[in-house]
Amino acid sequence: MTVARVGQRQTNTEAHCAAPEPHMRPDGQDQYTIGEVAAFTGLSAHTLRWYERIGLMPHVDRSHTGQRRFTNRDLDWLAFVGNLRLTGMPVADMVAYAELVRAGEHTFGERHALLESTRADVVRRIAELQGTLTVLDRKIDTYAAAHSPNRTA
Repeated sequence: MTVARVGQRQTNTEAHCAAPEPHMRPDGQDQYTIGEVAAFTGLSAHTLRWYERIGLMPHVDRSHTGQRRFTNRDLDWLAFVGNLRLTGMPVADMVAYAELVRAGEHTFGERHALLESTRADVVRRIAELQGTLTVLDRKIDTYAAAHSPNRTA
């Protein structure tokens, strides 16, 4: 059951065994327009521009006509940002994390601490939701038993 693994971490082997999202194009031929990235990620072009403006996206290359050209690496980053969003991490913290990444390897400790804190929040929220799910299941069982054709009066 997945709930049993909530508090556990994946080992390095487990974390690297998961297949990465397939890219539409191989590296070296990975020049995506903002419309293609929007379609691929489900994010709007407006959101992608906003991510770039607030510093959540690393520098996005431009074509000779000034159009944004995203790469597979950008798609991978957007997938990670999507995961951070799902954790409930505030945008300001995501931007701070992006700045730490751009600052280089000497920020590993700060990045680690930020992700550990986020992980602890996620584990706490999952426990709360598990408790809520238990209450809902009991209530559903109560209603199911009340409407059961085998119920005796």
